[in-house]
Amino acid sequence: MISNQILQNTIDGLKNIAHVELYVLDIDGKEVAATSQEIGNVASVARDFVKSPADSQEIQGYQYFKIYDEQQLEYILICTGTGDNVYMLGKMIAYQIQSLLVAYKERFDKDNFIKNLLLDNLLLVDIYSRAKKLHIQSDAKRIAMIVETSSGRDSNALELARTHFGNANDFVTEVDEDNIIIVKDVNDYTKPSDISKIAEEMIAALTKDGLTGVRIAYGTVVGEIKEVSRSYKEAKMALDVGKIFFDERKVICYSELGIGRLIYQLPIPLCKMFIKEIFGGRNPDDFDQETLTTIDKFFENSLNVSETSRQLFIHRNTLVYRLDKLQKSTGLDLRVFDDAITFKIALMVVRYMKYMDRIS
Repeated sequence: MISNQILQNTIDGLKNIAHVELYVLDIDGKEVAATSQEIGNVASVARDFVKSPADSQEIQGYQYFKIYDEQQLEYILICTGTGDNVYMLGKMIAYQIQSLLVAYKERFDKDNFIKNLLLDNLLLVDIYSRAKKLHIQSDAKRIAMIVETSSGRDSNALELARTHFGNANDFVTEVDEDNIIIVKDVNDYTKPSDISKIAEEMIAALTKDGLTGVRIAYGTVVGEIKEVSRSYKEAKMALDVGKIFFDERKVICYSELGIGRLIYQLPIPLCKMFIKEIFGGRNPDDFDQETLTTIDKFFENSLNVSETSRQLFIHRNTLVYRLDKLQKSTGLDLRVFDDAITFKIALMVVRYMKYMDRIS
């Protein structure tokens, strides 16, 4: 059902064009929207008009029109004035409102379909039959994107997103109170970087409209409408994993999560056991800041001693000393690839455990 505010905005605009006062009543004669309060109480007259077989009628100096939604009477439109000109204006305005009802109902039907599609609430046969009925292409390439802001979902964020990104091929909806979901048609995008670029443009547009801390996570491209829910689940994982391991990124892609998405699925007891085996009960957070900085920079430079020492502004022998010291305390030599991989995974596991502890 269309909102009263939408109806009010519509008749305000139509009044400015037609220069007649307009009143919209429900079938019980209660006012829904009006451009003036001069009409008085016409509830009983409107109810009598509802019972009559006529679709339009001139009563006591006003033109009455019935507005239907799929042959179901929804509203009564009243135009002030008499004569052929007012009658023609009233007919056009009634048709305009009726078309608006159809458009909003179609949008609602599509929105409801997309929501159930994302949540896996539809049988396979229903997906294709409803997509056909709603004129939604079933074999288009699509991707699910989740939009998150730092303050949760702003009450106006959904409409802003629909204004910017909603069209015949893209769908903007919500399935909870936190995030906005965009199911985007990507038939025209040939490279992964194209999708990342459009996500950055979305962030820029929403930020310009006043939303803060906007981040977008997206799944992989799917070629069938039945697989959209998979892309959505991937986007959800990307959003969560991104908060743990890529908190500096505004755009997070599922396919770039790497080992982070494997760690995210590990049970906490197994993580604790692994850390205990690697560090012998010592918490990596106990390392001093100098050691942690050295480790990060060493990994950043792909275990290159010379480049790491150069970027840390220290002598090569000083870096070797620090690595030797770390090897003595942990038993892991970061200059050895296997040990470096073990240490890197252990640090990521610790970050995952800390994040899960914080949100639990």
